[in-house]
This record gives sequence, structure tokens and C-alpha cells, in this order.
Amino acid sequence: MANKVISQMGLPKSIANIFAARNILTSKDALSLTEFDLMELLDVGMSDVNSAVTHISEMTCPPYQTAFSLMKEHVQNEYLAGHLPTRLKGLDEALCGGVPFGALTELVGPAGIGKTQFCMKLALLAALPTACGGLNGRAIYIDVESKFSSRRLIEIGAESFPEVFQLERMAQEMAGRILVLRPTSFTEFTESLQQVKLSILQNQIKLLIIDSMAGFVSGENDRDVKAPKQHSLGWHISFIKSLAEVSRIPIIVTNQVRSQNCDELVQYPFQAENNHEIVKDPERLNSHLVAALGIHWAHAVTIRLVLESDSGQRYIKVAKSPISPPLAFPFIITSSGISLISDNGIEVKGPEIHSIHCQGNLWLRF
Repeated sequence: MANKVISQMGLPKSIANIFAARNILTSKDALSLTEFDLMELLDVGMSDVNSAVTHISEMTCPPYQTAFSLMKEHVQNEYLAGHLPTRLKGLDEALCGGVPFGALTELVGPAGIGKTQFCMKLALLAALPTACGGLNGRAIYIDVESKFSSRRLIEIGAESFPEVFQLERMAQEMAGRILVLRPTSFTEFTESLQQVKLSILQNQIKLLIIDSMAGFVSGENDRDVKAPKQHSLGWHISFIKSLAEVSRIPIIVTNQVRSQNCDELVQYPFQAENNHEIVKDPERLNSHLVAALGIHWAHAVTIRLVLESDSGQRYIKVAKSPISPPLAFPFIITSSGISLISDNGIEVKGPEIHSIHCQGNLWLRF
């Protein structure tokens, strides 16, 4: 903005020529001087100086927008937006429609909590015909930890969408729309991301799932014994965010958890005042986990959904969202996948929304 050229701002030609003659060429040159300095340099009256400065300021500063104008712009550009409904009514309402297009949505939680089953259900929803509430496209599923099960995928589909899967050969067609990649090393994972970019442009891809983002980085997958235990994710974060914004598709990533240590008790400024309370309760510390990959990655995701278990009851929490309050929904896992026990979310206050519980036995209900 400061380097905008004065001659291109629509000033009266006589004034613009005087600015050029005095080598005052950009808005920064003009606005760095006082009105009296400009009067002396330009040899014009105060009214001409004030008029010129006002015009240059208006052309240089970005125009303000009201909340109403932003709302109208959002409505006009609605065709660029959109959501992939999760079919979990309460969660979809909290997220104003579901998983947003053009953004990163993270599922984080302990092993066995239901992240992969949630992802498989979303993959099916992307493949379903639009008449059934789907996106009628293809999904790419990067299965880093080899947890994807085609048998479980068909079971979830048959139980959730019997009107589709009972039709002849529709189960095969729906499963055929989900493209599974299984990289065996961090290098292959990076190459898979680069391949995905071309596939999105060529194959009507409507959803990308990475399960899990921390699979190689955490060192828990030892198939690539030559790879270092920790990798820089800077390029991957930038690439995935750019891919979401350019392609305008929803991108789902799962993340693992790790134990919280004393140095990480205060992750956010608002937690500082309660730090002494946490330290006094070692049992509370031991029962809490934190998301892997750290703060840099956490800032990259637009929505973070935490899946946790407390005393045998599973919850899905909206831990980060630009549009939703911090809510928790109790859920179970059935033959049709994740099902909410109640569509009424429980509001979670304070730093508790960022904690991840893993208490009691994880159980399935079929």
C-alpha cells in the first residue's frame, strides 16, 4: 500500500505533475511529510495540500468493511463455500453444516477411540450420490498406519445407507470411489501428497483424508528404520493448507496423543492463572493427554475435534472452531459407525476443552 504510485491515483494532472517534479512519487513519500513541508516543496496552498493528502490517504488505505457487508459478500460467494455433513446432527449444527470446504479439520484422540471409523464414514459420504446427501465424488484416503478396513467400510455403508447399498453393485461402486494410498516411509508419504495434488484436478476428488498425520513423525511406525524419529512438518503444513484453499475440498487429518508433562501445563495464556491448581493434582495430570505435533501444527488446523473417553463414556469435543462454542457430545460406536447419544452439546468451560481424557475402558457397541 505504501508504495502505490501517486501518478496512478487519479489526482488532478496539475498537482500530480508537481508531485513528480519534486520527486514525491509514492504514497509513502507524500504521507511521510507534514502539510507544511508539502506546501513548501510543492509551492501550493494549504487547501490543495489537504485535498491531495486526503485523496492519497483514501487510495492508500484499504477500505473498511462492516459486518453487514461481510455477511452479504459471504452469501454472494456461497458457491465457493460449503460443508460435508457428518450426519451427526448436533455436531453438524455446531459447525454450521459440517466439515467445511477449503479448510483443515483435525480429529485427535487416543488409539481405539474411533477416529478411523469416523474417517471411513466421511469417505463414504463424499462418495454418495448428491440425492442421498453426499458429494457424488471420490475420496483419497492416505492410510499411514494401515488401519483402513474395506470390510468395515462396507459394513458402515450398508448399515448407514441401506437404500443405496442394497442396489445391485452399488456397494462396489461406492467402495471403488475411495482411493487408498499406503505409504511405507516418510519419503513416500511426502510423494503421496504431491500425487494427490494432480489427482484432485483430474479425478473429481471431493475429500482428502490423512490417517494419521503423526504416523511417521512420532516414530511409532518403525517400518522406515533409516528415517529420523522427528521430521520438520513445515513444508507439509504449508502444502496441505494451500491444497485445501486452492482445491476448495474438505481435508481431514487425524492426530495421535502423547502424555502431558509438567513443562506443558500452561499451553495457552488463559491457563496461567490455574497452573498451581493443576500441579497440586498429580492424578489429574496423569489422566490428561495432549495432541501430538505441537503448537505449530495446532495453529494450522481450522477445526480441531477431540475424541476422548472418560469413565467408559466417549465424547467428541469441538475444541477449536471459528464459529462454534466449545461443546462436547457423548457418542457410541455401533455397526453404522459413530452415533451421538444426544444432539445437545455440553458446554465445556476453561482449559478443560484442550485436555484429552483417556479414562476407563474403551468399548464398542454393535
